[in-house]
Amino acid sequence: MRVVFMGTPDFSVPALEALHAAGHEIAAVYTQPPRPAGRGKKDRPTAVHACAEILGLPVRHPKSLKSAEAQEAFAALEADVAVVVAYGLILPQSVLDVPRFGCLNIHASLLPRWRGAAPIHRAIMAGDAKTGIAIMQMEAGLDTGPVLLEGETAIGEGETTGDLHVRLADMGAALITEVLSKLVTLVPQPQPEEGVTYAAKIDKAEARIDWNRPAREIDQLIRGLSPFPGAWCEISGERVKLLRSCLTEGKGGPGAHLGNFRIACGQGAIEVLEAQRQGKRAMSREEFLRGMSLPETLN
Repeated sequence: MRVVFMGTPDFSVPALEALHAAGHEIAAVYTQPPRPAGRGKKDRPTAVHACAEILGLPVRHPKSLKSAEAQEAFAALEADVAVVVAYGLILPQSVLDVPRFGCLNIHASLLPRWRGAAPIHRAIMAGDAKTGIAIMQMEAGLDTGPVLLEGETAIGEGETTGDLHVRLADMGAALITEVLSKLVTLVPQPQPEEGVTYAAKIDKAEARIDWNRPAREIDQLIRGLSPFPGAWCEISGERVKLLRSCLTEGKGGPGAHLGNFRIACGQGAIEVLEAQRQGKRAMSREEFLRGMSLPETLN
């Protein structure tokens, strides 16, 4: 098929690579414009942009698709289908209507649960037992379109958003190639009206750990916000991100250090397995404790 690919971060890259490897004609790759990054604040292309250049594919990075000029340029590609995954720009209806088979979105949840911006984070933070990938026909509403194909996977007990992100990106790549191979025969299924939840963008105010909460909720918060933005607490006045944890035995006042980075919560306790000091790289518990002594109570 003649495909327009639209994506931006690392999560989108496996799908682009898979479509290219499957022999589809990639008419153009749309991605977000390069933005300042790193110490020198030089413009850095997106992960999808870098991948497209390696594959020798034409890249476009308009700031918006709302102008008549941008929409005409998109229509001129005469695509059979557009594949959209974490692109980051709203597609007007006039763009959604252009490809012969419409625009297909690779969404990282089992719709209608976790429509919206942060489905992987929210699934782990909510303690969901499973998640997956939905290949959805796009329409004007927020992730409301009918689903062509879904793939389901269990969420591991110690899994972080970073871990799940990698697995779902690969699953999405496999499912979109399957969908395109069957696109003429697949029948889109409307999403159920029941079970709708919204995965709101992560607010930094959510990231501070409240040790009065139950251990299970704190463990889910730590794993759900890892590696970014990172759940944090204060240790001896320094903000420290906690990146990996598990439930453990132990009792004490909320925030009490029970030894070996085991922390008492409002109910139960957690064991921190990976943490990161300000300006430092992420470290295992053993490395961290060699460089920093923990006080009796964490804030």
